[in-house]
Amino acid sequence: MTTSLMPLEAVDSSSNAAGIASLRPLNIRACRKAWMACDVFSVVLSASLAAFYRLHLSPWQGIRELIQGALITDRSMGTLFAYTMGFTLALVLISQRLSLYHPMLLNGFLHEQRRSLEACLSAGLLLAGVLYLVHAEDVPRSIVVATVALTVVVLSLRRMVHRVALYRRLSRGGARNVLIVGVGPRAYAVRQHLAHSDCLAYMFLGFIQTPDEEPVGGLNAEEIVGSLDDLFDCARRRFVTEIFLAAPCEDGAIGRLMEGARAHGIDVRVIPEMYGGLAWQNPLEYIGRIPTIPVHCTETSELAQLLKRSGDVIFSLAVLAAASPLLAIIALAVKLDSPGPVFYTSERFGKKGRVFRCIKFRTMVQGAEGRLQEIAHLNERDGVIFKVSNDPRITRVGRFLRKYSLDELPQFVNVLRGEMSIVGPRPALAPEVNRYELPHLRRLDVTPGITGLWQVQARRDPSFSSYVSLDLEYIDNWSLWLDFKIILRTICVVVAGTGS
Repeated sequence: MTTSLMPLEAVDSSSNAAGIASLRPLNIRACRKAWMACDVFSVVLSASLAAFYRLHLSPWQGIRELIQGALITDRSMGTLFAYTMGFTLALVLISQRLSLYHPMLLNGFLHEQRRSLEACLSAGLLLAGVLYLVHAEDVPRSIVVATVALTVVVLSLRRMVHRVALYRRLSRGGARNVLIVGVGPRAYAVRQHLAHSDCLAYMFLGFIQTPDEEPVGGLNAEEIVGSLDDLFDCARRRFVTEIFLAAPCEDGAIGRLMEGARAHGIDVRVIPEMYGGLAWQNPLEYIGRIPTIPVHCTETSELAQLLKRSGDVIFSLAVLAAASPLLAIIALAVKLDSPGPVFYTSERFGKKGRVFRCIKFRTMVQGAEGRLQEIAHLNERDGVIFKVSNDPRITRVGRFLRKYSLDELPQFVNVLRGEMSIVGPRPALAPEVNRYELPHLRRLDVTPGITGLWQVQARRDPSFSSYVSLDLEYIDNWSLWLDFKIILRTICVVVAGTGS
């Protein structure tokens, strides 16, 4: 299957620059505001702790007196509060200047810590200078020094925790998959830089050869995975999230590539000083030491994704804790009902095609997979999904567990591991994925879930096209509110016992 690029004639060339400029995601501003708010909170926390220590107050007593206004009735404390606000403003402005609020990884951990320290000390020196010039002798210097020192510690720890969490996510496959358009010296330099920069959130997957460029010496021919004609086929099969343009291309090819990127939801970055001013109106962003200009980026809310993951963890812990007696009873029933293990694990395809072992209570007799061919003619679903209502391999306890979806309770462990989410497309089996057509692979763009839109809306529908269309509808229209509604409807389905 070949994905064709849209013809250049379909694009108004006079509006290309404006259209490209408007593709900058608004969520970057929200991310910066969130980081600024965290810095403001850090300064307020540090100043409060310093004041509480200076006045020999416990944190709870200090908070109570601060809320009641008792701490700032004294002139010195009121003045200190005003200067603290000035220190906070200076810190935010200096951090903005040093690009500490940028969502991209600028450099390594030490570089970020150095800039954070530079911002705190610079704002602290400004505060000390102002106090000296205005002769604010009634402001306790010990509180000022302690506030600056605690701010340095709090900001450094917060950024360290964030980076450690980010590195853990990258180690679990959270890096952005990248294709580089070009096979010349510029493309090869980008490739080498990505390979030697462990702190960057990018995974190089191959080069795309252009008609006007010959591979540079030293470039591995096996890394050339396609040409401009089949660029988006290659991108979809490798779950690519970003494309680097690092080779000169004719204007027509660039226009078609941009339209294809919009259609497939793939981010595009242009290496500067290329393509006749294509990205003049867009801001410069650094990937490590490489300057890039983003000309198309999809809108993804990091805050919403964080809330979704936090909700998954909290909800899973609550379910496993509350249902622990039920889990023990089910495990005993499964063991007594038929010989074999209590749990059944199978390899499933997760986000970006990563394989993991999905955990369920065993509902079939031992060796059921070897008897699949015996009942293949009973399949009630079309397409690539296999389903038999009265499957003779299902045990008595297994039939009950499936009716009320209790066999899927152990999958909350997969959720805690980050392999699954509460809501999302169901994780696919290897035989199913092997028979997918190219558009079906979009189901693997997101983390699979225990329940989803298909489970609550068309569970009895045997059509595979309906199954896929509902999953794609969920991916295209995802929101926290949609997840909440699906969870509520899932509870109703489980209570009604309409499972299989």
